[in-house]
Amino acid sequence: MSPVLAGVLQLLALIVALGLAYRPLGDYMARVYSSDKHLRVEKWIYKGIGANPNTEMRWMAYLRGVLAFSAVSVLFLYLLQRFQGSLPGSLGFSAIDPDQAFNTAASFVSNTNWQSYYGEQAMGHVVQTAGLAVQNFVSAAVGIAVAVALVRGFARSRTGELGNFWSDLVRGVVRILIPISVIGAIVLVACGAIQNFSGIHSVGQFMGGSQQWNGGAVASQEAIKELGTNGGGYFNANSAHPFENPNGFTNLFEIFLILVIPFALTRTFGRMVGSLKQGYAILATMATIWVGFVALMMWTEFHHGGPAFDIAGGAMEGKENRFGVGASSIFAVSTTLTSTGAVDSFHSSFTGFGGGITMLGMQLGEIAPGGTGSGLYGMLIMAIIAVFIAGLMVGRTPEYLGKKIGTREIKFAACYILITPALVLVFTAISMALPTPPNSMLNSGAHGFSEILYAFTSGANNNGSAFAGLSADTQWFNTTIGLAMLLGRFLPMVFVLALAGSLAEQKPVPATAGTLRTEKPLFTGLLVGTILIITGLTYFPALALGPLAEGLAS
Repeated sequence: MSPVLAGVLQLLALIVALGLAYRPLGDYMARVYSSDKHLRVEKWIYKGIGANPNTEMRWMAYLRGVLAFSAVSVLFLYLLQRFQGSLPGSLGFSAIDPDQAFNTAASFVSNTNWQSYYGEQAMGHVVQTAGLAVQNFVSAAVGIAVAVALVRGFARSRTGELGNFWSDLVRGVVRILIPISVIGAIVLVACGAIQNFSGIHSVGQFMGGSQQWNGGAVASQEAIKELGTNGGGYFNANSAHPFENPNGFTNLFEIFLILVIPFALTRTFGRMVGSLKQGYAILATMATIWVGFVALMMWTEFHHGGPAFDIAGGAMEGKENRFGVGASSIFAVSTTLTSTGAVDSFHSSFTGFGGGITMLGMQLGEIAPGGTGSGLYGMLIMAIIAVFIAGLMVGRTPEYLGKKIGTREIKFAACYILITPALVLVFTAISMALPTPPNSMLNSGAHGFSEILYAFTSGANNNGSAFAGLSADTQWFNTTIGLAMLLGRFLPMVFVLALAGSLAEQKPVPATAGTLRTEKPLFTGLLVGTILIITGLTYFPALALGPLAEGLAS
């Protein structure tokens, strides 16, 4: 079987699996967030944290819950790392340096999971399980909760109430993420991923020294790492490591875990607003971009540019022989179009255009299908921008799902789409202008610039993957990328929840003959075009200096 055919068949198998899970999972999540009943274990949690799950919150109260919970999480994870040397199960590792502890705490709480450290050489069992793995669950649940709050803003009228953050958070963890993660971990263990609390083993002699391997609760962390679109690996090689990703089946299964909740949330959205067709329109937009990017990546990486490519069957540099070009391309696109950041190949070694595709996927705003929750609310923001543009073209007040998009709403949406590009471009420009940060680049020229641009693109968009050539474990990059991750996660949430509150206060407007039909293919095309044009206008100058220049020169 040719490598190209193998890649296409894997893509088709993945689409079928996602299609089978779409309806039951989407409907189930809609029931979870619409129910007024609480499980017994949930009641225990509410009692323990002193929260009343039945109290409705306006957007400011909901936001305070998000920010307070996240601030405490950052502090807890920071202290856990700083005291690692005194904790049991530390495997002899010392405390993490302050700048790296801040970066890691910001990374995992913001659902970014950027890692400027070698996991198997820095983090013991307690930090990995009680710290990082816990944040994999709760940070994903925070993203879903904010998305659900925005959906309620569309679904409700004449009220500013968006639900209860604590209830949404707990239900997301208990009823959705934990059950699926348990099943996912069992599958991974059955297929060869490790799951233990063993120490460090010296294995064999290599060039006068021994190779050391760590054990760990890898399968359980790998499952939620992908399902929650987190991305932080137990090992430095991430999902290219055979302990995390043993074979071709687990590779495809992990891609499925990355995509299943973000895609299924579009059906949850349709259910909660009372129109499945609206959910299908958002799904079609996400799927069009995702499939288009996968096809483009496969073409780029399979394109034969010389004898070496002919022999290898594609651009194999930086890719696992176990997976090949096709599976690596699907994984790379899926992880950068979501906020996952897990890698089974190294994006810095992709072709110039291939590396640019991974970067552009993040610069779209992580919306196709995006992260758990963040993808849905990001796409809904873009839908509001699209109907606003359509309204300008026909000269009438734009409406979406029966809600008027007035001055207030469009200001919130505009602020949302401006925050992340500003963080990316400003931090990149400062890093290139200062004398010291460029010393961290492994390469010079266009590729070296791409390393820094990719790092801040990944951090501000809460992705977490890296171009691999950048030595990011410095005080400058640990601090600035940490700030980019926190600001890129929580500032947009401010405007999402403010927009949700504004929409919830409105009275629905009945559809008329002049109302834009946002469930039709025409709107899907308009939405795709809006996303690509906005991203292109924002990032094209920076991309021209990096991956485009490199691709044209090769």
